[in-house]
Amino acid sequence: MFERFTDRARQVPKAAQDQARQLGHGFIGTEHLLLALLALDGGIAHDVLIEAGASYARVRAGIQGVEHNQEDVLDDAEALESIGIDLNAVKAKLEEAFGPGVLDPPPPERRGWFGRRRRSPGVAFLHFTPRSKKVLELALREALALKHKHIGTEHLLLGLIREGEGLGLKILVEQGIDLKQLRDKTIAASKNA
Repeated sequence: MFERFTDRARQVPKAAQDQARQLGHGFIGTEHLLLALLALDGGIAHDVLIEAGASYARVRAGIQGVEHNQEDVLDDAEALESIGIDLNAVKAKLEEAFGPGVLDPPPPERRGWFGRRRRSPGVAFLHFTPRSKKVLELALREALALKHKHIGTEHLLLGLIREGEGLGLKILVEQGIDLKQLRDKTIAASKNA
């Protein structure tokens, strides 16, 4: 499938991985794909998102706001237990769904000679969440529906919108972005390109 990606669209999964690492996440979610689209220098998806009022800084702040809310909940384990929520059971379910250690913080960055970054042993490619995989699949379907022979950033954005439930999309909605208008503008821009 990646062979049909445009050069700019090929940058998105790698940039999403970089965004996830910068945020200290051990996975690549829809929020990281959205950040990657916004971090690109141009492209249909980037331009349509900016025109709609999205920005890299606001989306990143939205992600970090969700993290702070989760940290507040996890800090108060006793209160959760008092209402019948077992944090160990929740952790077990998350590890079952996303793999062992999903809630563990990433290992510290290591630097080699001359201060160059080195990856820690065992820290390689971050895995895509099921939702972010679905976005990539839906991007292909969107390209086919538009009778395009390539998959561009516009198709990735359309896939993100069509998936409909990821954190990336929820942050856009919270910021007052109309998803139907965003979809319509993305399709119109892809036809004019």
